[in-house]
Amino acid sequence: MAVLTIRNLPDTVRDRLRQRAASAGLSMEAQARAILAASMANPSVESAARLQSWVDDLYAGTKPSSAVRELLAARRREVRVENTAGRKPRAKRG
Repeated sequence: MAVLTIRNLPDTVRDRLRQRAASAGLSMEAQARAILAASMANPSVESAARLQSWVDDLYAGTKPSSAVRELLAARRREVRVENTAGRKPRAKRG
């Protein structure tokens, strides 16, 4: 098993961890392990669900239908500008 040392932990976090551990009947170390293990169980699914929930709350059911299209168009314009800024002008053929 690995050993983890956490430096500069705010006193308020330590105190809350102590309280949480005591209410669960665990040591602070065991409680910290349980919290870390639970948070790593399936982080990408939880994060994606949390993000989707945030977006739903943000737009409150009135998400604009063209938002993605507008964002992509804006990014494509930025890329074109970035690409042309670094190029030397082509010599005209003729």
